Amino acid sequence: MDHLIAPFSDTPAPMTSVPSILVTRRLPEPVETTLVQAYGAVLNATDEPLAPSDLRAALARYDIVLCTLTDRLTRGVLTDGARRVRLLANFGAGTNHIDLEAARDAGIVVTNTPGVLTDDTADLTLLLILAAARRAREGDRELRDASWSGWRPTHLLGTRVSGATLGIVGFGRIGQAVARRAALGFGMRVCYHSRRRADAEVERACGASYVPTLDALLPQCDMISLHCPATPDTHHLIGDAELRRMRPSAFLVNTSRGDVVDETALIAALQDGTIRGAGLDVFEREPAVPEPLRLLPNVFALPHLGSATQASRVAMGECAIRNIAAFLRGEEPPDRVV
Repeated sequence: MDHLIAPFSDTPAPMTSVPSILVTRRLPEPVETTLVQAYGAVLNATDEPLAPSDLRAALARYDIVLCTLTDRLTRGVLTDGARRVRLLANFGAGTNHIDLEAARDAGIVVTNTPGVLTDDTADLTLLLILAAARRAREGDRELRDASWSGWRPTHLLGTRVSGATLGIVGFGRIGQAVARRAALGFGMRVCYHSRRRADAEVERACGASYVPTLDALLPQCDMISLHCPATPDTHHLIGDAELRRMRPSAFLVNTSRGDVVDETALIAALQDGTIRGAGLDVFEREPAVPEPLRLLPNVFALPHLGSATQASRVAMGECAIRNIAAFLRGEEPPDRVV
């Protein structure tokens, strides 16, 4: 396939009337087919994350870069050296890997893919809540290690989820979807804290009540689930002080971004019993995961699978394509961030 090549070259791409597009990671086949057939996009043959030098070369060579969260588009990468790129079409809702201010300063449009991954991420959040509370990791390990000695009344006693109190931090699309599942499916009492209070109609539909401050929310809940974006304001939003405000019987669940949680503080809290357990899908320095979070029995962890269904990933690709198509027509992209 002519368009399946290693994208890194010091040779500038020829200037033509047809904009050049690079896709930095492999995407589901239907998405790649559309990108190649409709736009002549170049795909990354190796599917390896791009190094800063490769990203700089890509920004100098291509008009449009369809990037992902593994592409660290810092100010240095965006502004050092030659630059041809006009659009960063991000594959994903979060854009904390892109220096948006630097992109704005450089006149680069940035888009994302919001909304299409809501249901799958919400479903996975409930998986983490259930797995952490019901000690699924420990049970799975016993079976795989052939160390299970049989049923007994006190074996791996977990925490009841039905009727428990769930605290949601960040009440956007995913936070609301989690609230609906928790309230309607499990009869949970749902409280939430967010920068802005939702409309009363939304609160009723989600079965959720607003708590004005994070400090007030944390002690009320059996489970805390994080659904806020990664910004300078939310960096280490959950640290030592916040973990100590949680109940010793509580669980922390994170399907948002890893740097919302201070992992060092979380590890200490899990080891000394400050909180009972955690369900994690994201980490501060992905793909690096601290050994305690991989080995502690009271942690149920997954490798960033929140939107990892065929339906979501195809929909994300289609959303990115819509943004590219609008940009090329000279229209405002529907999901413009910058």
